[in-house]
Amino acid sequence: MRSINRTGLISGTGLVIAGLTATLVALVFPIWSYADRSGTGLDALNAQSVSTRFGPLSALDREFITKVRLAGLWELPAGQQAQERGTTQAVRTAGEHLIEGHTFLDARVRDVAARLNLELPNQPNPQQRQWLATLDASHGTEYDRQFANILRKAHGKVFSVVAQVRANTRNSLVRDLADDANTTVLDHIKVLEATGYVDFDALAQDAATASPPPLTNSPAPPGPTQSPDSPAPVTPSAGYSLPPAAARPNPSATS
Repeated sequence: MRSINRTGLISGTGLVIAGLTATLVALVFPIWSYADRSGTGLDALNAQSVSTRFGPLSALDREFITKVRLAGLWELPAGQQAQERGTTQAVRTAGEHLIEGHTFLDARVRDVAARLNLELPNQPNPQQRQWLATLDASHGTEYDRQFANILRKAHGKVFSVVAQVRANTRNSLVRDLADDANTTVLDHIKVLEATGYVDFDALAQDAATASPPPLTNSPAPPGPTQSPDSPAPVTPSAGYSLPPAAARPNPSATS
C-alpha cells in the first residue's frame, strides 16, 4: 500500500509540475515569438515610409497626395459641365465651387509633389471616368440629381481620408495640404447639399453596407520626376474667395 501511495504521489506531483511547465511555456512563447516578429503595424509603417526634409513620408501620405490630384482631374470638368447643364442656380454655383476649389488644390498638390519628388497621375481613374460618363449621359433635372449625389458621395469618402491623414501624418507639407483639402472638401459638401438633390438616406445606407476600400498602389518613393501640367485652365470669378493656403512663410526668411 505504501509503494502504491508513493507512486501515486509521485505521479500526481509529476503531472502538476508538467502542467505548470506547459503553462509557463505557453506564456513565454507568445512574448518570444512576437518580440522578433516582422509585419506588425509599426514595422509596416517604417518599411513603407521614406525620409524627407519635411518629415517621414508614409504610404498613406503618398496615397493622399495622389487622391488630391485625381480629385481635380475629374471634378474640374464635372464642375465646368455643371455650370453649363445645371438647371438651377444652386447646381451651377456648386459647379463654380468645384472649379475654383480644385484649381486651388491642384496647384497646391503639384507644388507639394514637386517638392517631395513624387510622380502624379494625369488621367482620372476608371471609376472617375465612369462617373463622368454617367453625367455626360444625363440631362435636365436628372443631370442635377446625378451631379449632386455622385459628387456628394465622392466627397464624403474623401473627407474621412483627409481626417485620417491630418491626424497621423509626420510630414509638414502633407499636414498643410490636408488642412487645405479639409477646408475645400467641406465647402464642396455644403454647396452640393444646398442643391436640395442629395439623397441622405442613400448615403447612410451605402456607408452602412460598404466595406473599407483598399488603398490603391501609392506612387514610388521620391525620385526625380516632372511636375504634371494643370488639368484644365479656368478663370476664377470674383464672387468666390478661395481658402488661404496653409503653408506660411518661413519667419527666418522675413527677418
